[in-house]
Amino acid sequence: MYKHPRQEIEAYSLPANSVGKRRYIPVHNSRKRYCTPESSSPNSPAYDVISNATVLVSHNNSAYEDTSGSCVTDDFNDKIKELETVMMGPDSLDLVLDYNDSFDSTSCQETNSWRSTLEAVSRRDLRADLVSCAKAMSENDLMMARSMMEKLRLMVSVSGEPIERLGAYLLEGLVAQLSSSGSSIYKSLNQCPEPASTDLLSYMHILYEVCPYFKFGYMSANGAIAEAMKEENRVHIIDFQIGQGSQWVTLIQAFAARPGGPPRIRITGIDDTTSAYARGGGLSIVGNRLAKLAKQFNVPFEFNSVSVSVSEVKPKNLGVRPGEALAVNFAFVLHHMPDESVSTENHRDRLLRMVKSLSPKVVTLVEQESNTNTAAFFPRFKETMDYYDAMFESIDVTLPRNHKQRINVEQHCLARDVVNIIACEGADRVERHELLGKWRSRFGMAGFTPYPLSPLVNSTIRSLLRNYSDKYRLEERDGALYLGWMKRDLVASCAWK
Repeated sequence: MYKHPRQEIEAYSLPANSVGKRRYIPVHNSRKRYCTPESSSPNSPAYDVISNATVLVSHNNSAYEDTSGSCVTDDFNDKIKELETVMMGPDSLDLVLDYNDSFDSTSCQETNSWRSTLEAVSRRDLRADLVSCAKAMSENDLMMARSMMEKLRLMVSVSGEPIERLGAYLLEGLVAQLSSSGSSIYKSLNQCPEPASTDLLSYMHILYEVCPYFKFGYMSANGAIAEAMKEENRVHIIDFQIGQGSQWVTLIQAFAARPGGPPRIRITGIDDTTSAYARGGGLSIVGNRLAKLAKQFNVPFEFNSVSVSVSEVKPKNLGVRPGEALAVNFAFVLHHMPDESVSTENHRDRLLRMVKSLSPKVVTLVEQESNTNTAAFFPRFKETMDYYDAMFESIDVTLPRNHKQRINVEQHCLARDVVNIIACEGADRVERHELLGKWRSRFGMAGFTPYPLSPLVNSTIRSLLRNYSDKYRLEERDGALYLGWMKRDLVASCAWK
């Protein structure tokens, strides 16, 4: 799901001019056709790595604006009309404003209260109508589903309330699912032009900063690795989705400050096409950056690149050597692996068994806490709406509604996931999330046992959350950490051995 945006090692931040090159869809022009493409003591290594973490990371999905026509469906071009315009129209809006001008301040307050009530009712109706449409589709009531879509297309907006924005992408998925074109649509989305890599990195950076989900995941994983390796002299880390390599910056710094000197570190990184595009080249770019950083901190370092897809990785690709303490990192990647419900090869469990055969000292898992893998269409739709509604609401609290980049961030970093989960089936549905309980079962069957997380990780993440809304919550249950928004768990992190 998520990818690391590039982090410049020299400055540990994005170049200042990268933000200035962002492309955006103006809020007032949200009717344009668009294409939605598709984580001890203060002197311990764990303390250093989690307290200094400034890793940039993001979602692996993207979307883009298409002013020439929708690449999703030709007969569904006006799905993002503004709710206000639909309800009243420009002329009616002028009349309301003139009428309000004749009121005194008390009347204006009453009118504003009335409008707020209508908006609240509208949001409730939108949720209910989205569910009704999905239920009609699940019952093969196509006439009702099409009728609901005509109603819904007037209610969603990429510049509206969180549920209105999410509703636009959910509706896109419903239309594709109804036309049985989810697979072909998702393939066409993959062929849609990506934004410039500097723009994509900017969107990733914004999402990383406004939401703590990704910082939580990487801080907890790095803390577990640092604790497990604090007595080791030769460390080998295998990252099954290395992205831009940003996660390992703070870990290298932490090991550099270790009493008695740093260990010899070797990192094996497995590539993916989205990250390769964002960085503008192969894994040698990541290796060179990390090697430069390690040299600056006098840490013996070696980098091994694996340019094959995760599902095709074999032990011979990983270069495991005797005498090295092995750590394996699965951060936001395993949910992309097809399981027994998709393929007899069952890469999800095969990969875990393969990793266990390498005898790692610690394995870290960070995943979205959502149940969409084997769920039937209707419960899958409701789960997706509930999950992403919480995420969109959390974005809304931090990123102003009129922020010119918010639409781009949501479209380029979240929309494609939503469309894929709702519209696609079989091997074409690559976003297949599972709850931590299911991951526990898979790790247990592969021979793993839980690795306890350091209490320091918990306390440091709580300190991080003080910089965000008090609606975020952190819970530790059964040896795992959960980060959520209000009552909804969104990300889970744990470690295994």
